[in-house]
Amino acid sequence: MKHMNSEVKEERTSNKKRIDLFLVSIVLIAAFLNLFKIWTDEYANAYYTAAVKSMLQSFHNFFYASFDPGGYVTIDKPPVVFWIQTISAKIFGFHGWSVILPQALAGIGSVLLLYVLVKRTFGVWAGRFAALAMALTPIVPAVSRTNNIDSMLVFTLLVATWMLFRAVRTAKFGWVLAAFAMIGVAFNMKMLQAYMVLPAFYVFYVVATKINWKKKIAFLTTATALMLAVSVSWAVVVDSTPADKRPYMGSSQTNSVLELAFGYNGINRLTGNTSVTGSSHKQPAQTEQQTASSETKQNSNSSADSSQSSNQRKSSSSQKMQAPGGGNQNGMFNTGNPGPFRLFQKGLSDQISWLLPFVIFSIVGLFAGVKFKGSYTTKQKESLFWLAWLLPVAVFFSIAGFFHQYYLIMLAPPIAAFAGAGAVALWSMYKQHNGWKSWLLPGGILTTAALQVYIMSPYVSSIGVAPIAGVGALGVILALVLAVRKQRKNSLTNYLGAAAMVVLLAMPAYWAMTPIIYGGNSMLPSAGPDSSSGMGGPPSTATNSKQSGFNGMQPPGSSSGNSSSNNQMQPPSGSSNGGQMPGGSSNNGQMQPPSGSSNSVQMPNSFSNKSSSSKRKSGGMNAEVNQKLLNYLTKNNTGEKYLFATTDSTSAAPYIIKTGKPVMAMGGFSGSDPILTVSKLKAMIKKGEVKYFYLSGMGKGGQSDVITWIKENSKEIPSSKWQSTSSSAQQGPSGNGTLYEITLK
Repeated sequence: MKHMNSEVKEERTSNKKRIDLFLVSIVLIAAFLNLFKIWTDEYANAYYTAAVKSMLQSFHNFFYASFDPGGYVTIDKPPVVFWIQTISAKIFGFHGWSVILPQALAGIGSVLLLYVLVKRTFGVWAGRFAALAMALTPIVPAVSRTNNIDSMLVFTLLVATWMLFRAVRTAKFGWVLAAFAMIGVAFNMKMLQAYMVLPAFYVFYVVATKINWKKKIAFLTTATALMLAVSVSWAVVVDSTPADKRPYMGSSQTNSVLELAFGYNGINRLTGNTSVTGSSHKQPAQTEQQTASSETKQNSNSSADSSQSSNQRKSSSSQKMQAPGGGNQNGMFNTGNPGPFRLFQKGLSDQISWLLPFVIFSIVGLFAGVKFKGSYTTKQKESLFWLAWLLPVAVFFSIAGFFHQYYLIMLAPPIAAFAGAGAVALWSMYKQHNGWKSWLLPGGILTTAALQVYIMSPYVSSIGVAPIAGVGALGVILALVLAVRKQRKNSLTNYLGAAAMVVLLAMPAYWAMTPIIYGGNSMLPSAGPDSSSGMGGPPSTATNSKQSGFNGMQPPGSSSGNSSSNNQMQPPSGSSNGGQMPGGSSNNGQMQPPSGSSNSVQMPNSFSNKSSSSKRKSGGMNAEVNQKLLNYLTKNNTGEKYLFATTDSTSAAPYIIKTGKPVMAMGGFSGSDPILTVSKLKAMIKKGEVKYFYLSGMGKGGQSDVITWIKENSKEIPSSKWQSTSSSAQQGPSGNGTLYEITLK
């Protein structure tokens, strides 16, 4: 026994002196997946990039996270991540990659943190495998390669986890306070989503700390109070500021941060209720779902090959473009239908669920023999923490009414932790012939390989039969061989176990590289052979798997010239001339053109693809400005504060990014915010703050009175003066639209 302890001490000393080449390799893999080619994304998510451009211009804009330089409306999220992005842009210059960089580094940091968290208790190999599983979880690099918030959110929550684990080990209350305060910081990144980990924090602290119940309750109560104080600190300041002294709180209906937190960014995500409650006309809101789907279509073909073959055009034009949720079996944005097996459905399983069966077997092994009454080992306590993170989040995504695929990154840490800890635990049980537990390793390998075959099967036209058959065959063979060799102890068995782990990570690794291979979508990031479309579902029957759009189809009005009557847009329900896609479509899912337009809708400029360009303008909004329009507005500006006003952020963002000048998104992000009234607009025009208005069919929401007044009291600017005839700038900043001018004395 003494000899064994001596060897362990020598090994630990040796490990401290040596560089962990396995970890270095894993970090390099993560760095490649998160950083490679981010410099080709010129605008990233243009909605957020425009905000960074605005925040660079004044502390007022910086503090409130103003979408536009004029401080008219904020973005729809709290500011902490955008503060970090703005600092990055200040240091490195304003570029797409400089606003993505913080998230990419956070993705790499999460891999390292998970290694540290798992290694200390479960061993170095568990830490390595957990870190590798985190790095190769497809949705992790897909999100980290954008300026969306979630990668930074997960990193912050893992920092909080490290603090909590340290609090338990050191028995110091200060670390408990720090851990919960960090969750408060995370709240100021994405609001209630940060609180998803609270069950894990409470359960773990109660179970793991060796103090009496009075102290536990007192400490947790104090830490929770601090967390809440940090969480609402920015909200209280903003909501206490007079409305005329700050921007309108974007995507809220009452100009309140707290309403945004607990409504639009909170309970509504669970219920799926995203209708406008503050609109006097009670028209359906052009909500995030609708705008994002419209923007995805606008963006999705920026990286597609514009020279479609005639066969592809025929295949594409013969199909009907399906609105998200419009009778589609994969639900809104391909997030499946609510139910206990939702995470195994198409569109979600290929983002996060590759290792879920192995994780389930790991959980069984790690908790085998645990008694409800009695002391728990450190491994069991930390396993309970990861389980209390995994289950509530998995339940949320199984029943939630509305979320995007990239939110699933919240599941990545517990899945990766169980994959690492479970691999070592199941291997040990297998080697020790530990009764029924020794069958968990072969069983986990077999069922995981079967699930991966199921996940890949819809993509057979894109990836071919070979990888699908290879994973299935190797998984079955290795599981069976390990089952047969259970009684043998030699190096061959070790190699077989290692080979099985490689097989289970092979296709997740490929999926994690798809945003690099096929191009990503910064508005709705997802992984897979259709990653550039942002819809993350199985590809269409089109032969070119790199084609973007809804299920790989070329939308109408694109530069390829495909304008089939089957591919038409339908206005939002209740809108007279809508253009943004509703959450569900009528007419059998067929999209109709906006009222009053031709059947072949000319889509925004981002459909124009310049294959020779090295920059990928995949901002989810118009990736280019109409230079002729910009020249006209600049030339005829007579001192107005705003270059022009438009219905929503889709049209405004590229012009803010291009010029740094204020552009008014009258209805906020999606055009549904009740910001503007006719009387307020009249006052702004009389003060000389704005005189040009670009109106398309998009984003009416609750501002129909304002739009009607603009049309009745303005003169229309002839399109020949501002519309570009080039295919790369189709009809103004946002598709079919009209430019108006109003001057009041």
